[in-house]
Amino acid sequence: MSISQLSKAVYTCLAALLLANTATHAADGLSTENPWMLGDWNGQRTQLQQQGYDFSFGYTGEVATLIDAKNSSDHGTEYADQFAIGAHLDLEKIAGWKDTEAQITVTQRNGRNLSNTAEALDGHLSSMQEVWGRGQTWRLTDLWIKKKFLDQKLDVKVGRFGEGEDFNSFDCDFQNLALCGSQVGNWVGDQWYNWPVSQWAARVKYNLTPEIFTQVGVYEYNPENLERGKGFSLSTDGSKGAIIPAEVVWTPKLGEQKLPGEYRAGYYYSTADAKIFDGVTPQDEQTQNGHHHGGWIVAKQQLTSHQGDTSRGLSGFVNVTVHDSKTNQVSDMQNIGLVYKGAMDARPQDEIALGVARINMNNDVLGNRSEEVDAEIYYGIHATNWLTIRPNLQYVHHVGAYKDGENVWVGGIKFNTSF
Repeated sequence: MSISQLSKAVYTCLAALLLANTATHAADGLSTENPWMLGDWNGQRTQLQQQGYDFSFGYTGEVATLIDAKNSSDHGTEYADQFAIGAHLDLEKIAGWKDTEAQITVTQRNGRNLSNTAEALDGHLSSMQEVWGRGQTWRLTDLWIKKKFLDQKLDVKVGRFGEGEDFNSFDCDFQNLALCGSQVGNWVGDQWYNWPVSQWAARVKYNLTPEIFTQVGVYEYNPENLERGKGFSLSTDGSKGAIIPAEVVWTPKLGEQKLPGEYRAGYYYSTADAKIFDGVTPQDEQTQNGHHHGGWIVAKQQLTSHQGDTSRGLSGFVNVTVHDSKTNQVSDMQNIGLVYKGAMDARPQDEIALGVARINMNNDVLGNRSEEVDAEIYYGIHATNWLTIRPNLQYVHHVGAYKDGENVWVGGIKFNTSF
């Protein structure tokens, strides 16, 4: 079965489920207050959650269309999407295993990315549609078990998962990749694999205080995990080494209103070989190898409440990554932004956000390139508890970090649905 045939089959099954549900439980299934489009299955879904079985079926769709470019009359529109089907298991409730839980997630990606098809975006460092990438195929994205020890201070997680789930983690509400998710994985992506790719891994976390924890992980580096035909492979054949990240995380509640924040500082080192660059272009690489390493800082903080309501208000964020200039083409990246939730009383769960990212190339290697700037503004419409729609406007300055590169405007829509 081809990918297109498989996609059609999934859509057909989804439509059948939706029609069956609405015919039997229309009010329950399409209620705007319900967290799931398909409803609570006559209360059975909530009952299963209480018993330790939490099932999820999510869909993310992203459309991008090129509006204007400085030097090109090129136009185009692309659509990319992802299905994510998962189950979270509370094994204390299910099997009596104290402080133990497990997760399994399967994903499928489809579509095309405007950054790859529009001439004006040729060489784009980021991506206009973050949901695209790592092979448009089915994958086992999560298969892990986690247990807590020492009065829940020590947390151990093992199985198959990606680095960005625990390290250098960040929200993914923006559609531009430079403002979404773990940024280390975006700029050291030849070895650090973010969602939806998984690898064998272990992560140990220790809570020093209720607000501070430290963690360290070991993740298999296996380039075969990127192959389309190995989305469900559990083999370690092809392993080349390991990525070892370490991080300290502070989650304070500041001020009289106890406004939440999250601050992360971390470092990563790869035991796998990476080419050492020498000269002006990557083609002049030396034969000897080095190792990827670098660090990051992530800060998110709610800055205000809205008329005393701490569920609404202004928040800010900053991301910074730095990378070894001997082995990486991107030397550093910074992004910064603001998000306001509930600006209008009539729409208390809507949000408006603005973010700007700077991707700085390695000048020691790429003398003809400097930096690319990506910006996005979106308005998040909380249509229902199971549907969020984010129309957005994106701008790229110096596509590909070329000093005479294109300046491009792109319009987009991102939506997330929970079935």
